[in-house]
Amino acid sequence: MDTNVLYYGDNLEILRKYIPDESVDLIYIDPPFNSNQAYNVFLPESNGTLSQAQIRAFDDTWHWTDETRQTYSEIISKAPNDRIVKCIENFRDLLGDTNMMAYLTMMTPRLIELYRVLKPTGSFYLHCDPTASHYLKVLSDTVLGAQQFHSEIIWRRTNSHNKITRQYGPIHDVILFYTKTDEFVFHPGYQPYTKAYIEGRFKYHDKRGKYQHNYLTGPGVRYGESGELWRGFNPTTVGRHWAIPLSLRKFLPNEGEGMLTLEMLELLYSQDLIVFPKKGGGQPMYKQYMGDGVPYQDIWAYQPNTQGILFDSDECIDEDVKYLENEDERLGFQTQKPMGLLARIIRTSSNENDVVLDAFAGCGTTIAVAQHLKRRWIGIDITHLAIALIRHRLGDIEYKVKGVPVDISGAGALAKQNRLDFQSWALGLVNAKPKNPEMKKGSDAGIDGVIRLEDIDAKSGKPITHRIIIQVKSGKVSVRDIRDLWGVIEREQAIIGVLITLENPTKPMVMEADNAGYYERWGQKYPKIQIRTIEELFQNKGIEYPNLKNTNFKEQPKKIESTSEIQTEFAL
Repeated sequence: MDTNVLYYGDNLEILRKYIPDESVDLIYIDPPFNSNQAYNVFLPESNGTLSQAQIRAFDDTWHWTDETRQTYSEIISKAPNDRIVKCIENFRDLLGDTNMMAYLTMMTPRLIELYRVLKPTGSFYLHCDPTASHYLKVLSDTVLGAQQFHSEIIWRRTNSHNKITRQYGPIHDVILFYTKTDEFVFHPGYQPYTKAYIEGRFKYHDKRGKYQHNYLTGPGVRYGESGELWRGFNPTTVGRHWAIPLSLRKFLPNEGEGMLTLEMLELLYSQDLIVFPKKGGGQPMYKQYMGDGVPYQDIWAYQPNTQGILFDSDECIDEDVKYLENEDERLGFQTQKPMGLLARIIRTSSNENDVVLDAFAGCGTTIAVAQHLKRRWIGIDITHLAIALIRHRLGDIEYKVKGVPVDISGAGALAKQNRLDFQSWALGLVNAKPKNPEMKKGSDAGIDGVIRLEDIDAKSGKPITHRIIIQVKSGKVSVRDIRDLWGVIEREQAIIGVLITLENPTKPMVMEADNAGYYERWGQKYPKIQIRTIEELFQNKGIEYPNLKNTNFKEQPKKIESTSEIQTEFAL
């Protein structure tokens, strides 16, 4: 199986065709939520409308149509077990032929395939919102097994807002965590304690650090060695039994494996880890040291303005999973998730060199984080725009792209099928970022994509950003296109403009481009207007520009995990 590969196309078809049984260690998916709005629709047109390609990919997907009805019939006839059939039939009895039923119908075969490709030691995370989380929980219980459900994680996805008419402020998403079996990778991290907790509890100190006294016994009488008398104390007299915590076992040979309870107690006592009460009637206690912090709980909620309340940390509570607000990491994706959120999941439920799969890859956050954390990865998405963004985000690392045009005939077919898909795909060939979706109406005229270059101003010595404007044409071209591009270059004060065209340029177009002159840097000249055909791009004839740092995707040092050594070279 190929890894470090991007697939363009329907994830159901790709899963069935390319991904073998039990080959993936960790799956994270963030599908559209069916929240009665166009979630995961990427870039609106300048007039606020949605392109037909986007509507096809992310809106019509969840309507009850002939295709949905056919999928439903296939589930009934081909589902791997009767539980799934009964579940989907009961959903239809309950919901009827509604959009929600369409959503669950389209999700069911995908969950079946995802379960198939998951290794026995693998983990599965399903990101959703409260609109459909309860239905998806029942469906996931049915497909993956209710006994393999571990956690419902509540993640704070936004700052507080005033959308409270007839409801409480909706600020959270739900992440459902399952595994395939009881044997799985799980090593969660820790969050710092609060200063108040440390000051109030850990009042003692020795050579090992701060500690508090805690019970060495557990509630309930046990007969056998855990209820025996030790050093004059019988735990059964107070209705308890010896219960040596895991935090103490690290001080024992082989973590106490094969040792009797009283033997372990005696060895721990010899290491000054057990304290007897100074007054009669008390119980033996053990020294509980601070440790690494509080293990991750199932609420991940960034708390603004909490700097200074955590012990030995300058961060706010849950700052590593802070929602995207105005950070440079933000790409303009409406439902983009922060890199820190994916870092928690990937670190917790996979090891280096494991395979991570995201079947709804979107803008590629899962892939970018997996790449940096030294995991292998597979990404799937149904829009060329998503593939282009991910390709730009990954930069120059080695990976494969499948399902996109690889020759002129394929490019021509894509152009005929959908102009905007062709445009997004072509921008990916030159590592350009699609136009900013947040531009004001009219201000994006003549700009399909942008390459930003970081430079230093020769006079002031301060950082400046240059722009290269990209236009993409899939149909007839003429000298007028070059003149229009020149106007955009002047208006936007760009250093270079590039026209990408499917057809060969005319001689007047070439002459007009030549007449535009050059941009000079470090004694080198670069054509001010450059024409590149798709065929030339296939032949690796790229854009000519100075060797400056591409800042479409800037480093943002705190966005994966600010307490770690990670550098987020894939952040915007």
